[in-house]
Amino acid sequence: QVQLAESGGGLVQAGGSLALSCAASGSTFSNYALGWFRQAPGLEREFVARISRSGDYRYYAGSVKGRFTISRDNAKNTLYLQTNSLKPEDTAVYYCAAGSFGTTRPTDYTYWGQGTQVTVSS
Repeated sequence: QVQLAESGGGLVQAGGSLALSCAASGSTFSNYALGWFRQAPGLEREFVARISRSGDYRYYAGSVKGRFTISRDNAKNTLYLQTNSLKPEDTAVYYCAAGSFGTTRPTDYTYWGQGTQVTVSS
């Protein structure tokens, strides 16, 4: 098992940036593919970005590509999401997730953090 805990959310003006982190504990961090998802009120949880076990493959949702960067530090058991040029439509609770296979589907991830709120004001 692996336990995940997000941090770094907050309130930011449109055009601003936030650096999200996801600290892991428990099982071997590098055994898992990792992803970031987000969920806005009344909407389904949606894929944001994912990264392979070694960190050499990354994939982004079209809505964030070029603005967000996913990375991981296996030595520190931490996943990151650098969010730049934020828009009001990026407002959501952001979740990190770990699974055996890196996909865009939330159902393919076994472990989830509790989420961190990102609010972007216009």
